Formats: sequence, C-alpha cells, structure tokens
Amino acid sequence: MTDERLVRFRPRAILSVIGVLLAVAVVLEVVWVTRSVIIWVLIALFLAMALNPAVEFLVNRGVRRGHAVGIVFVGAILLIVGVAATFVPTLVREVNDFADAVPGYINDITSGRGRLGFLERDYQIVERARQAIAKSGVGGVLGLSNTALSLTKSILNAVVAVVTIAFLTLFMLLEGPAWVERVYGLLPEPSRPRWRKVGGDIYRTVGGYVTGNLAISLIAGITSTIVLLVLGVPYAVALGLVVAILDLIPLAGATIAAVIVSAIGFLQSTTTGIVLVIFFVLYQQLENHVLQPLVYGRTVQLSPLIVLVAVLMGAKLAGVIGALGAIPVAGAIQVVVLDWLEHRRQKVPDAGDAAPALD
Repeated sequence: MTDERLVRFRPRAILSVIGVLLAVAVVLEVVWVTRSVIIWVLIALFLAMALNPAVEFLVNRGVRRGHAVGIVFVGAILLIVGVAATFVPTLVREVNDFADAVPGYINDITSGRGRLGFLERDYQIVERARQAIAKSGVGGVLGLSNTALSLTKSILNAVVAVVTIAFLTLFMLLEGPAWVERVYGLLPEPSRPRWRKVGGDIYRTVGGYVTGNLAISLIAGITSTIVLLVLGVPYAVALGLVVAILDLIPLAGATIAAVIVSAIGFLQSTTTGIVLVIFFVLYQQLENHVLQPLVYGRTVQLSPLIVLVAVLMGAKLAGVIGALGAIPVAGAIQVVVLDWLEHRRQKVPDAGDAAPALD
C-alpha cells in the first residue's frame, strides 16, 4: 500500500500567484490599448538617437546642452522643410499629372489597347468590375462607404502623431542623459561601471543602426531618382521617394521597391523596364555587400541568420514598425547576453583558483 502524498499551498502563495497573473493581464491590456502611443515613443527614441551624436558634438565643444539641442533640432526641421520645398512641388505636380493621366489609362483598358490593354483582352477586367459593381455597388467595390470620414480621421491622426513625435524627440534630447543617470543611480554602486558600459554599447548599437539606416535609404532614394530621370520615367521624384521609404524596411523593403518601380518602367517601354531591373539588382548587391557592412559592421554586428529571424518576428508582432525596430532590439539583446557571458567567465576562473588554496 503506497502512501498518499498531499501537496498543500499556503493561501498567501495562492494569492501571490493570482496577483501576479492579474498584474500581467493588466499590463498587457494597457500595452495593447496604448500601442499607438508606444510606437510614437519608439519612433521618437530612434530619432533622438539619430540626432544625439550631433548634440554631443556641440556639447564637447563647449556649447550648453540646451543650446546644442535647440541648434540641432531647428537645423533638422529646416533641413526637412528645405527638402520638402525642393521635392514637394515636383511631387504634387507629378501626382496631379498622374491623376490627369488616369482617364487615359482607363480608356486604354476599356478599349483593350495600349500597354494596359492586356488587362481587358486577357482578363476581361471591365466585365468583372461591372459584375462586382452590380453585386456590391461602387462603395462595396472600392471601399468608399466611409471614405471622407476615414480620410479626415487619418489626416488628423497623422498631424497629431507628427507633432507628438517631434516634441517627444525634443524632450528626449533635453532630458535623456538626466534620466539615464537617474536609472544608473538606482543600481548598486559596485555594479554601475558594468551597466554604464552595457548602456554605452546599446546606445552605439541602436544609434549606429538608426543613423546608418536613414543614410542608406537616402542614398537609395537619390540614386533611384537620378536613374529614373535619366531614363525619362514619369513621376521620377515620387518613385524615388517610394524607394527611400521602402528601403527603410530591412531585407524585403528594397525588393518591394524594385518590383514596383520596375513594373512602372515596363509600362513605359520594355527597354526601360530591363534597365531598371539591372540597376536594382546591381544596386542591391552594392547595398548588401558594401554599404550595409560598412555602416552596420561596427555597430550592430549581427549574423544574417539573426537579422532574418529578428525581422520576421518583428514584422509578425508589429508590422512595418516591428520590422524596423527588430534589428536594433536584437543588437541590444546581443550586447546584454555578451556582457552576461563575459561576467560569468570572469567568475569561473576565480572559483577554480580558490580550490588549490584550500588544498
């Protein structure tokens, strides 16, 4: 006859577990509800890290931090305004030209001629569209049931997001070092040098990635715009802006941009499309094997496998924002893990040296 073994839990332990589960549930709910604000904070943090090297450059030359932050922040705004003043009129003109050209494209499709005529000849797209309109109405086909309200809401949210991110970036530049020192002050004094080193490595990793990613995307956008202008592709500036924005997305962004721009090139002429395909293949080789190793080699130092896994997980968790933040987050985790392994290796020899002394 085997003895039964009773396992008893104290009421205090049960209440503690329930409390922890409730706290985790509340934290997850708060994170989900405020996810848009968290994304704004992360974007502001990346921008602050991108601008902070310029601030530190001025501070190291005797400029007070407040004045340095003001100079860099105003300079960044003026740079954005200057770029906008240079490209926005051309962008607006090209968008208007495209809108004016849409009726001609529609006419080519409906009549089955021109470069888009194959859509009607091979796929009978006009008849399919008419059937869909008869079944769901124009609003159901195009999703225009609440277009005006949705567009207005999107514009307002975009304006609020831009203003909020700008002020968050400003405050992070002003108060960031003070907050970092407060966090270090909460740690035990013997461990502060270690965590200061970890914090500095994380800052260099994330800051280097953000600055490098922006620089590489800018190079991609400018180079693509020049090639499109030389080839005489319409809407060259707008397409170059698309390339620059999509190139921010690691791994897949440049390929998506190449497919979109090359497809538009084929609509103009077969030769233009082929030239664009060759250009994007060569440029991506240059970017992957020269620019990215040059920019990221001294900062992030991640293997391609870890980069791929991190980007896929980030994209699955938070879409494009997750893909953008996956590499710096993975780099920060790598810094912490390497520090932990080094700290552990330093303890092992100490234990081994103590054994002979006891003998």
